[in-house]
Amino acid sequence: MDFDLEGVDGRRYSLADVQGENGTLVMFICNHCPYVKSVIDRIIRDTAELKEHGIGTVAIMVNDPAEYPEDSFDNMKRWSAELSFPFPYVVDPTQQIGRDYDAICTPDFFGFNKDLELQYRGRLDESRKEAVPGAARDLFEAMVQIAATGQGPREQISSMGCSIKWRDDSGQAAGAAAE
Repeated sequence: MDFDLEGVDGRRYSLADVQGENGTLVMFICNHCPYVKSVIDRIIRDTAELKEHGIGTVAIMVNDPAEYPEDSFDNMKRWSAELSFPFPYVVDPTQQIGRDYDAICTPDFFGFNKDLELQYRGRLDESRKEAVPGAARDLFEAMVQIAATGQGPREQISSMGCSIKWRDDSGQAAGAAAE
């Protein structure tokens, strides 16, 4: 599911631009979600460490900033710079990429092997919202396994977070067209 989206650094990114030698992590995040805010430091840590395993990462903001101004492009730029994101942070202004991936919540993680076959669709870690010392790092461990073997874990626990904030016009049209 390729894309061509503008990043907060002024560049445009496609899936090929972010693809890692051993796998790719596509994340749907946003600025305003309390779940994302509570885990962003762990996301930054894990994605930085995954680079060492040949995993490329991109974060896509798909929410409607007209309804959630904290998710505006300017705020995306500010937040990415403040936290020194080790991955491109891009915006999906039409929300089509979010729909193509069937993204449900923020954060939502899609871990692909080197052949771009989906191998992981689960949670960040077992501590969920509040960090717990020694918590299993589900996403990190799954992506390391994918980098080494091409296969994700059989057991996966869904991610938990805020629902994607779809625009009414695109949400209604997509729902009506699908039925």
